[in-house]
Amino acid sequence: MIGKLREDVRAMCDRDPAATGCRVVWLTYPGVHAVWGHRVAHRLWNGGFELVARVLAYVVRMLTGVEIHPAATIGRRVTIDHGMGVVIGETAEVGDDVHMYHGVTLGGTANEPVKRHPTLEDGVTVGANATLLGDIAVGENASVGAGSVVTDDVEAGTTVAGVPAERVD
Repeated sequence: MIGKLREDVRAMCDRDPAATGCRVVWLTYPGVHAVWGHRVAHRLWNGGFELVARVLAYVVRMLTGVEIHPAATIGRRVTIDHGMGVVIGETAEVGDDVHMYHGVTLGGTANEPVKRHPTLEDGVTVGANATLLGDIAVGENASVGAGSVVTDDVEAGTTVAGVPAERVD
């Protein structure tokens, strides 16, 4: 477990040029703390302790400004830069080495208990205040521009931007 915590801190140190050291990241980065809190809440959720998991997720949101549903699946070395205002819905799936900026929403579009939130594959970058809606997939190493609204799948290795988001590379 300590190894995974170090891995998360190292990932943020590598991705954030403003990080003045890994000790600063460990102690003061709310996006990192939100991911750590989610890991505990997710284990509780999967263990059948749904109310405790929801309460923990609520406390983490109050402390960090990042809301991650305890049922959401979050991969390794996921970083949330600045954190404030990020919302990750219940059926969202976030792969390894994903980097998100503040204000990102991975939101649902259905009212039924089905897969209704986005899937971000490994290596995806999502710019500030981007909104991704519905059961869509963002392919490996794709990028979503800041402020974009994405409602369709994004091919691996491409960049999309705009409202609605369109391929720009």
